[in-house]
Amino acid sequence: MSRPSAGLGKPSSGRRRLKELSLQRDNRACADCGAPDPKWASANIGVFVCLKCCSVHRSLGTRISKVLSVSLDEWSDDQIDAMIEVGGNDSANSIYEAFIPEGYSKPGPDSSHEDRAKFIRSKYELQQFLKPSLRISSIPGAKKSSLQATFSRKLMASFRSSSSSQKADSLVEFIGNLKITVVKGTNLAIRDMLSSDPYVILTLGDQKVQTTIVKSNLNPIWNEELLLSVPEDYGILKLQVYDHDTFSADDIMGEADIDIQPLITSAMAFGDAGMFTNMQIGKWLKSHDNALIEDSTVNIVDGKVKQEIPLKLQNVESGELYLELEWIPVD
Repeated sequence: MSRPSAGLGKPSSGRRRLKELSLQRDNRACADCGAPDPKWASANIGVFVCLKCCSVHRSLGTRISKVLSVSLDEWSDDQIDAMIEVGGNDSANSIYEAFIPEGYSKPGPDSSHEDRAKFIRSKYELQQFLKPSLRISSIPGAKKSSLQATFSRKLMASFRSSSSSQKADSLVEFIGNLKITVVKGTNLAIRDMLSSDPYVILTLGDQKVQTTIVKSNLNPIWNEELLLSVPEDYGILKLQVYDHDTFSADDIMGEADIDIQPLITSAMAFGDAGMFTNMQIGKWLKSHDNALIEDSTVNIVDGKVKQEIPLKLQNVESGELYLELEWIPVD
């Protein structure tokens, strides 16, 4: 049900909360160009913007940015809650402007429309300033709005969770399960006389699973399935390879961090994957700050959401590991 506009009767509690948020120090300047006293806001991104930047946001379409007047438009309680949940311009910019390339200048209040549009599209539509491992590739337009909204919420949730204490074990809620197939390793490091006895440990939060040990093999084939439950505040999936020793401590043979956000965000955006034909729905991009050998795509395959991940093991002289992830939603 729509609510009366701000000018009629007593302001609602939601309207007061939005006003208080707009008066927060970081929200007194446009999130994109720094112009003072912004009168507009993107309800789904969670930023306050000036009139000039507002026009660019509108050109992006509501699937990316739904712009409303802070004082004149009607706001739903959900939209106000979403703005407050993000926390304001500083919070949003800490994610959307995390990695602005050298030589790429942020527009100012007097910048041209062309410079302003280029920056805003790069920031929100193309996601060029995010940490590379958080970016999601474009997908078929029919589902992109759903993915964009879910992606934005996940980004904000990820940022908030990094600055808050973890939930007590009794309060943990699981959003799904992750089936991990440890396929094989190649050219693994030697830790015994001429070979190694490798095995893999995967850790997610407090959960840990382990493969069997393959004796005397630097190119082991496991094809072994492991299962982990994914909590609401999930983090990085950590992978470690060890050499088994009978009479001494096991030696490390390399490690890697795996970002499972592209898989989970894409899977949750599409819902029942069984309703779709085989297609690509996301991507984890190779970059200097991750262990990927090449870009890793997220695909719907025979009604299941899967991702093949080739990794170059870190902090070791040699070795590669190949995994396949599959998302199993909670019924």
